[in-house]
Amino acid sequence: MTLLARRALDGTALAAALLLAVTACSNDAPRDAAASASPTSSASAGQPKTPASSAPSGSDRSNPMDIRVTLDGQSVDATLNDSPAARDLASLLPLTVDLKDFHGTERIGDPPRKLTTDGAPEPAAPKAGDIAYYAPWGNLALFYQDGPAASADLLILGHIDADPAQIGRAERITIEAAP
Repeated sequence: MTLLARRALDGTALAAALLLAVTACSNDAPRDAAASASPTSSASAGQPKTPASSAPSGSDRSNPMDIRVTLDGQSVDATLNDSPAARDLASLLPLTVDLKDFHGTERIGDPPRKLTTDGAPEPAAPKAGDIAYYAPWGNLALFYQDGPAASADLLILGHIDADPAQIGRAERITIEAAP
């Protein structure tokens, strides 16, 4: 083999090795993993995203439940998803909870008991308007700012269609089953 042919082969082998290294280090999922991908990854794969104000985020399920919510006596539209934790919250209705600020991102309050975390959906980062449950503390959270990264301890239960500023200053929430 000539020196020129050997250099060409060495260059090709180096390029192939670099391509393999870059591919192995990328965040792209294999094509067969698309069927088991989370809702977030399937949305980025070309499916349309639903605006945060029009439907529950995170753990969207097939049968959302409309609920009647009042923030400091003012009625707002809201929906719970069909997750086991959201159904458990619905079993406590009607429910009134006093709220306090937490980290300038959410209003939190304590339901009368802890909710189930069985069958929890894939973690999702909370968005403004989301109703969530933080399992380790057993508290409800109403996000008026987008929350931190997704956590398995934070379950999205539904969504409130209200101005984030209204949620951010709320001191009391009453949740009732819709008629």
